[in-house]
Amino acid sequence: MSVPDSADPPDAASSAASALPGLSTELTARVPQLLAAMRSLGTGLELNSTLDRICETAAELADARYAAIGVVNQERTGLSDFVTFGVTPEQAAKIGRLPDGRRGLLGALIQEPDALRLADLTTDPRYAGFPPHHPPMRTFLGVPLQVHGETFGNLYLAEKRGGGEFGAGDLTMLRVFSTEAGIAIGNARLYEAARRRERWIDGSVAVTTALLSGGDADEALTVVAEQARNLADSAAGVVMLPAVGGGLEIVAVSAGQPTQVLGMIIPADSGVVRTLLSGNPVFVDDSDTDPRLVTGLTRQFGPSMMLPLHSGGRVLGALATPRARGARPFTEAERALATQFASQAALALMMADAQRDRERLAVFGDRDRIARDLHDLVVQRLFATGMMLEGAQRQSVVPEVRSGVARAVDELDVTIQEIRTAIFALQQGPAEAPSGLRTRVLREINMAAVPLGFKPGHRFLGDVDTAVGELTGKNLIAALREALSNAFRHAGASRIEVEVDAAATLTDGSPAVRLTVSDDGVGIPEGGRRSGLRNLNRRAESLGGSSRYGSGLGGVAGGTAVVWEVPL
Repeated sequence: MSVPDSADPPDAASSAASALPGLSTELTARVPQLLAAMRSLGTGLELNSTLDRICETAAELADARYAAIGVVNQERTGLSDFVTFGVTPEQAAKIGRLPDGRRGLLGALIQEPDALRLADLTTDPRYAGFPPHHPPMRTFLGVPLQVHGETFGNLYLAEKRGGGEFGAGDLTMLRVFSTEAGIAIGNARLYEAARRRERWIDGSVAVTTALLSGGDADEALTVVAEQARNLADSAAGVVMLPAVGGGLEIVAVSAGQPTQVLGMIIPADSGVVRTLLSGNPVFVDDSDTDPRLVTGLTRQFGPSMMLPLHSGGRVLGALATPRARGARPFTEAERALATQFASQAALALMMADAQRDRERLAVFGDRDRIARDLHDLVVQRLFATGMMLEGAQRQSVVPEVRSGVARAVDELDVTIQEIRTAIFALQQGPAEAPSGLRTRVLREINMAAVPLGFKPGHRFLGDVDTAVGELTGKNLIAALREALSNAFRHAGASRIEVEVDAAATLTDGSPAVRLTVSDDGVGIPEGGRRSGLRNLNRRAESLGGSSRYGSGLGGVAGGTAVVWEVPL
């Protein structure tokens, strides 16, 4: 049978349907509506919008007041998601928790996925009641949704408009419609899976770029935490590296709210730590109740993935992505993608470590060469010059000349001593540095003097070595290194002053340590990069403190002063 091109689609559908044998008059009249409903399912590929559209279209097709789709979880023991139509946001807020599908009619349809039509669902023996504030429902119609031969979930309709019951025609129409809906859901899931893989690949590229860019290592690890948090749709992203005394230390955190867990060490006797360090992932359905988690930190979270940063037979650390309490569990696809992401991040981390080792060796080589040149050439020439001046002093008969030469010789002696101190600092390796905070600050200052071309000034206030704890001191040194690096790379300064005040107080009167790094450089331009300053602030917030910046040694006209303070 042919249909003229000028015919309207509904008229063409009606003509075609009337020629099909076995269709009742009612169904024949409703075929155009069914075709229009099926055609509307192909207007988008987003899974969430597709489910919303199926609910709305199914309700219109069967003239129902309410519609819902219950998505069956992977274990097929309940529902992982529940999409509704007809229930207002205010009603949904009053009802509260969505049904889990573990009992009642919804649970029965999961265990026995078949069509179900009821004149009054409240009289069915499987009916388990409605929660408070739930709108009244009597008539009911449900059909399973098949996607690629597997049950994806069930489509429910309730409350036939006009007070009647759902008829056999409604059931027939919904069966046909559910077949097309399953195809639309399958396409949307494939599209969503492709987009998800693309996002994880982009995240891996961003992490690799950050780790191999040669920038600050702490900032690169923070990028890993941020990317993992965003990609996994989790409440936090946490990077942990092996601690010196055993266990795992939290070295980077990305979270929606400021947290004070940076530097926390998960003990080595934790079963989770042993599993991660052996190269195996840990997946948790509920962090609050899982007996393997021993820290109070996990009590505020729900589902969690903890993945080893494993590459080349080495476990470099671990990555955790916990979701909020009550959030949906991680799917198998998400777990697989996150595991691949962690492997890529571990490979990039290992390559970045090797790159930094090469750069560090090159720096040490330059420092040794500079130290040798200073000792063999500069000091010897200064010493010879001093000897020549002393000879000239003895030969001079003019008192003013003898006095001036004597002062010059004294200055040369002081200069020789300062150069020898610089030589000692250049020859000192990282493992030789004493543990006192004052000494560590001086060492950072001496190391910064090499690229700067001058030695920053310093000042200590209070009992720096005993008042400041190890965790705070470690973060203060990292903040000092960041501030000196910013001054070298961006400020163009000719003078830098460092002050560590262990007798400072916060605005609430509590004792604190305050680090101030001031320079006379160009200042911070409008619209300039703030990544280094954000790192300082993030590190301070993790310890309950803060960071800010203002005018430096050049006053209002120029320079920058970075202030970093945390409570003791």
